[in-house]
Amino acid sequence: ISIDVQRPWKKQGKKGEKSQTKSRMEQIFGFKKEDLSSWHNLVCLLNRPTDSASLGIFRCLFGLLMVIDVTQERGLSHLDYKYLDGAPVCRFPLLNFLEPLPLDWMYLVYLVLFLGSLGIMLGCFYRLSCLMFISTYWYIFFLDKTAWNNHSYLYGLIGFQLTLMNGNRYWSLDGLRRPSIRNAHVPLWNYTLLRTQIFIVYFIAGIKKLDADWVEGYSMSYLAHHWLFDPFNCLFLNLVNLLVVHGGGLVLDLTAGYLLFFDATRPYAFFFVSYFHCMNSQLFSIGMFSYTMLATSPLFCYPDWPRRFFSHFPSFLKPVLPLTTPELQPSTSCVYNEVSNLSGDQQERPAHSKLSKPRLKHKLAAIFTLLYIAEQFFLPYSHFITQGYNNWTNGLYGYSWDMMVHSRSHQHVKITYKDGKTGAIGYLNPGVFTHSRRWKDHGDMLKQYASCLSHLLPRYNVTDPEIYFDIWVSINERFQQRIFDPRVDIVKADWSPFRPNPWLMPLLVDLSPWRTKFQEIEGSLDNQTEIVFIADFPGLHLENFVSEDLGNTSIQVLQGQVNVEIVEEKKNYTLQTSETMKVPAGAYHKVYTVSEDPSCYMYVYVNTTEAALLENFTKLFELQERVRNGTETEPLPPELQPLIAPNDDDEAEVNATDPIVRLFLKRQRRMKEVKKRREAGLLERLERFAGKKYYTIRRGFLMTAIAMRNLAVGLPPLEQLTREVEFANMKGPQDEGNQKDLLKEEVGHGEL
Repeated sequence: ISIDVQRPWKKQGKKGEKSQTKSRMEQIFGFKKEDLSSWHNLVCLLNRPTDSASLGIFRCLFGLLMVIDVTQERGLSHLDYKYLDGAPVCRFPLLNFLEPLPLDWMYLVYLVLFLGSLGIMLGCFYRLSCLMFISTYWYIFFLDKTAWNNHSYLYGLIGFQLTLMNGNRYWSLDGLRRPSIRNAHVPLWNYTLLRTQIFIVYFIAGIKKLDADWVEGYSMSYLAHHWLFDPFNCLFLNLVNLLVVHGGGLVLDLTAGYLLFFDATRPYAFFFVSYFHCMNSQLFSIGMFSYTMLATSPLFCYPDWPRRFFSHFPSFLKPVLPLTTPELQPSTSCVYNEVSNLSGDQQERPAHSKLSKPRLKHKLAAIFTLLYIAEQFFLPYSHFITQGYNNWTNGLYGYSWDMMVHSRSHQHVKITYKDGKTGAIGYLNPGVFTHSRRWKDHGDMLKQYASCLSHLLPRYNVTDPEIYFDIWVSINERFQQRIFDPRVDIVKADWSPFRPNPWLMPLLVDLSPWRTKFQEIEGSLDNQTEIVFIADFPGLHLENFVSEDLGNTSIQVLQGQVNVEIVEEKKNYTLQTSETMKVPAGAYHKVYTVSEDPSCYMYVYVNTTEAALLENFTKLFELQERVRNGTETEPLPPELQPLIAPNDDDEAEVNATDPIVRLFLKRQRRMKEVKKRREAGLLERLERFAGKKYYTIRRGFLMTAIAMRNLAVGLPPLEQLTREVEFANMKGPQDEGNQKDLLKEEVGHGEL
């Protein structure tokens, strides 16, 4: 799969073209079995001269997407909220000694990243641009594990590969500066690495989806309700989740790499992978990933496809388009055999390069190619080495290609601290001092978070603190259960990257069959009733507070035995399987698991406050309709007068004295805005999208300019700096206030 697929070789010329006879294997795979018969032949094969056109186009597209990515997913536009100087923030680097630079210097790092991406796109000072890109990109990547995902990891890998490749041989500014490299051959291993990397992304993702949760349709079941899957409802009825979302995703990932490889199946692969990635761009917030994968698909075509494609454009566009001439220059990076049968998309070998033997650099390139491919196949299964990063799922999310295989929901998170000197106990808001939520699922991050909190709490007169976490997680629609032992002080807990985490609680996989029962129970409930399924370990208990809004809350035991303690009443109740009891609202209770095996129970509750509010909204709406159509004969009291105000009268909401009427009018206004946005025309949607992106990119570049000025000439007076930042913060009407809210969440640690 890592070798170039070639067309039957043709010699361009007069009529009566002759075609070189090729074996069946060579026609299908692009090489002969003799090419694999010895190390010398393999080196010659991997360094075979190949057209640089497809690689050059991919380089340009990848650079363009990374230029956009810098301001989007990399976060240039909100960099000051993430790395604000002096903010008490807990961070999660891969290595604990990694620290972010001061804010202005972080802007410089991002500027270098941006310029590196731009240089890759233009093919300008190509090698230097690649080094600028990968050095800053991997620094930012390693600086924050909470931002890791598979596609961000892929960007770094592609950037690393391009650094070693001759990606500037086609349609590049370097080619204009240095005619000796313009339109020159590149060795086949340049394509081998990229094609194999993309094959691995698809195929390993498919292998990971053979997980039972994915095959049974529990990983991404919520996607079936998205409007993108509406066309499939007519064909598959209630099986869209199982057959389309999960079955289709599995089949596509397993087969896409193979289908892209062969000529006969490539058109079908292009259609399905393009449709797949276009859907993903709407389903998930994954930045440039969908477009990057679309840009990789042409790599599987014949390397000369850009020449043939752009040759059909009008002649007056030729000066600004890539070259379409078939003549290529020889390159010292390639090995030219004695027989002039260059790869199928090449012209006859230039006369002055009749023969070249593999040199050391060719052999090193072949060794690197083989080692890199082996490493990429091995790394997704290397978790037996880095056992400390394993939780309910293996390893840190981001380099295993297990995209979307696991979905999680968190029902209950409690952080308890204990003063090591006085013994005083207190509680922290989950997520205090951090902008991330991923620490809840990873033991290594939890350890870092606890260590950070132990250094910050002494500022608030907490001496030598002990930190305990009680985190309840449901993975792939299972029971909510604890992921870490709540009795362990994580500050002093042992953790090693190479040993299993001793305070990780086991996933109760034996209870997985209950998920079928969950669906039956949830299907029998009305729209106002909510339900939460809980599983707990023997000897532990859940302390819970029932909000006063939840006036009708009960516990029903599904398996095992529990004791329910009502704290204020100081009473205990024992519940066996199938027994139920109500728990009081506005009060604490504790549920102890007293059976020898894990207990399973469920909370069934109704938000009575919300139900009453919705009932009042219905009555107000009916009254409003009667007034407007003239069927209401009774005069309205003063507190209901705002109901008859015109629809576009915003003052009615402000002047409403009754809080329920005010909420009703506010709800109507929001529903009107949502309806307006949904019914907007294509041009209005494009305008809104372009405006949002403009202000986002604008802020990133203005803040970068301010930071560069600060580094060059020093900080200006505070009043001037304030005005500059306010100017950079200027946003469209629909986004007013968003940035202030972000800043408040980042540094406003009033929870303590």
